[in-house]
Amino acid sequence: MSASGSTPARSAGSGPGTGAEDRGGLAEFGYAQRLDRTLGRFASFAAGVSYISILTGTFQLFYVGYGTAGPAYVLSWPLVFAGQLMVALCFAELAARYPVAGSVYNWAKKLGGPTTSWMAGWMMLSASVVTLAAVVLAYQITLPQLWSGFQVVGDGTGPYDYAVNAVVLGSALVVFVTVVNACGVRLMSRINSAGVFVELVAAVLLIVLLAASAVRGPGVVTETNGFGGDRSLGYLGAFLVASLASGYVMYGFDTASSLGEETVDPRRTAPAAILRALVASFVLGGLILLFGVMAVRDPGDPLLSSSSGGLQHVVLGALGGTVGKVFLACIAVAITVCALAVHTATIRTVFAMARDDNLPASARLARLHPRFRTPVTASVLVGVVAVAILLVNVRQPQIFTVVTSIAVVMIYASYLLVTVPMLLARLRGTWPPREAGGFTLGRWGLPVNAAAVLWGAAMALNLAWPRREVYNAVGPQHWYLQWGAFVFVGAIALVGLTWYAVRRRSPARVLPEHAAVVPPSAAADGAV
Repeated sequence: MSASGSTPARSAGSGPGTGAEDRGGLAEFGYAQRLDRTLGRFASFAAGVSYISILTGTFQLFYVGYGTAGPAYVLSWPLVFAGQLMVALCFAELAARYPVAGSVYNWAKKLGGPTTSWMAGWMMLSASVVTLAAVVLAYQITLPQLWSGFQVVGDGTGPYDYAVNAVVLGSALVVFVTVVNACGVRLMSRINSAGVFVELVAAVLLIVLLAASAVRGPGVVTETNGFGGDRSLGYLGAFLVASLASGYVMYGFDTASSLGEETVDPRRTAPAAILRALVASFVLGGLILLFGVMAVRDPGDPLLSSSSGGLQHVVLGALGGTVGKVFLACIAVAITVCALAVHTATIRTVFAMARDDNLPASARLARLHPRFRTPVTASVLVGVVAVAILLVNVRQPQIFTVVTSIAVVMIYASYLLVTVPMLLARLRGTWPPREAGGFTLGRWGLPVNAAAVLWGAAMALNLAWPRREVYNAVGPQHWYLQWGAFVFVGAIALVGLTWYAVRRRSPARVLPEHAAVVPPSAAADGAV
């Protein structure tokens, strides 16, 4: 059996998956090289940056952070970065060893048992689809402020105008990224790299212009605007809620490794791309937030705490209508490539699980287009499910915070299903493998890994905590809405475990068309 618990690989003389094409260690998993390996260093870096998306994340939930904890919420940014850096360092070490599609799923396969691997993949898949639905909603926060014609449903004053219009705009974006990804990784990479270039340039220019427009000093980040007085934990309670705004941004850096089978020299490229994407996002995003709150004209302006205002309102007020709208257009570009990156990573998780015959209709989901070498069925399915999530929440006035919060909780849970087994492997002395090369944490591995686990568990609990203002702020009040994160995530986990219990009746296997090709001599010796 292969290391992945699959059936022996097919014997053949040559073909994809042998020789020079297997630079990503696919044979160790029993896989053949089937995806199009064309991505270079910048494309890999761009995939991680666009998933994190500095402009999308900082602008989408600024109003939540500011409206919950005031300017001081910005201090949650370095706190979240410090915690996520511990996770990213662990992932970089894994990427150097196992740069394969569906990174979290396949990493859990190596570090834990089959059940852990399945749950990691299932939670990551579910979280990624919900994340896609959450990301595309950001169009609603930006486009109507760019041009009123983008408010196609009502005039924005009706109780559901905003939410319904968000679903319309978001669904259109989902259709776009689905078509792009169905046409192959090369087209996706060109669009994504161009979008990331625009985003990085816009971020730097925005930092300079906001700094020049500042009307307060950096000490503004210590101001709480009186928040927290009505909470049992005081301002700490408000700050913990506001940390959602920062926690939402800094994840998805593992995308660079999930595209490992399509990246040239992935063992070196993927670890560097993971760390560079996170650090670049922290620096640029942090400066945007800092100078953004310094450029606020009226700290008590209610639009700063509204999804129809937020940081976009700050930019328009500080830079003027024309210049401000240019940057809003750049934000729209960033949202587009962010959605594209999330959709791309989600497809790779579907593909990775399907080629192990671990999903319903696996053969169809893992089938690659003969020309584009991409799983078209998986691309369409992810898009359809994302739109369905939007439609279910179409009349939910708090659609932004509800969908976003649940997405982040599930991402943190799936990351824990990798970092916890990794920590246990370190304690047993089985990680890193003796033959491991490339990026390694060395003696720092154990403390970094332990910190990653503690951080992930604490943040997941914080984000899932049943706060009415997050999950059920608008009446009628129901317990299952307030406990929405636990109910929804628990339901997803139960469905996954039920399917896995049924699926275990059949032996695990790599689908024949994706099984590694090995020389006849090796097959005769029983090697896979």
